[in-house]
Amino acid sequence: MKNPLLRLVVRRLALGILTLVAISLLITIGVEALSGDVCTAMMGQMASEDKVAACHRALNLDRPVHVRYLEWLLNFAKGDMGQALTNHRDVADLIGNRIGNTFFLAASAALIAVPVSLILGVLAALYRNSFFDRSISMITLSGVSVPDFFIAYILMAIFAVSYGFFPAISNIDETMTLAQRINASALPVLTLTLAVSAHMMRMTRASIVSLMASPYIEMAKLKGIRPGRIIVFHALPNAWSPIIQVIMLNLAWLVVGVVIVEVVFVYPGLGALMIDAVFLRDLPTVRATAMIFALVYVILNLLADILSLMSNPRLMHPK
Repeated sequence: MKNPLLRLVVRRLALGILTLVAISLLITIGVEALSGDVCTAMMGQMASEDKVAACHRALNLDRPVHVRYLEWLLNFAKGDMGQALTNHRDVADLIGNRIGNTFFLAASAALIAVPVSLILGVLAALYRNSFFDRSISMITLSGVSVPDFFIAYILMAIFAVSYGFFPAISNIDETMTLAQRINASALPVLTLTLAVSAHMMRMTRASIVSLMASPYIEMAKLKGIRPGRIIVFHALPNAWSPIIQVIMLNLAWLVVGVVIVEVVFVYPGLGALMIDAVFLRDLPTVRATAMIFALVYVILNLLADILSLMSNPRLMHPK
């Protein structure tokens, strides 16, 4: 294949499929290695061995692990996610009730984080070594260093406990209006926004600053073009490739990183569903939710590579 874009897509898709299979295998091994099982979790520690064994037979857990895994993998490839071991509901239904909440949370954070990060990154490069630039650098360094759950608890203590602007528990349901949903999810969205904005701002600034010493930038300066116009119309278009990579990777992290934030704010999303399933040793639910997170991550990584390649004509048309 002479087309570099098509070659990239095919290679990434193949690697993505192998990654998904490897992730499902690791999840199976990890959950099986945990102490206890779903029957013990449902029936309690005082349940007799006969009752636990009967539960294993009823849930088909008495078969070897590799047999159950291969059966699940074949069914998953056909679109069948199986049934939850705890309540016997279809895993697809459980996920369908939660996936919209998770994507709403991630999309809301992305709509705020991406434009704010680009604007602040460009301004930091424009006013390089100024007080504004040093302040942005300090804030982004703090944002990169502080764990997400710590940011969540700080925001909860300030905006929910001290001032009561937003609820500390993000109870979301289908009966809520858009305004009520935004108010209930404000703190989780703000937490995710602060967590990912730091990375994007730092990369935007670094990419533009590294190009400012290029010959064509020096020529633009000699022509008397204003610094702001140089950055926006000359430096920024040539810095899109690394910036796109960071933005897409952070968007992928938004979907995956909501697990911790959802647990902290008791947000009814996929992350909370997966954590509950881990505690109950509900392997089908754990595998299905983890596969969705992994699939989104693989797709966004592929999209990042495609957009980076398209933004660089030299890669699209190699000599």
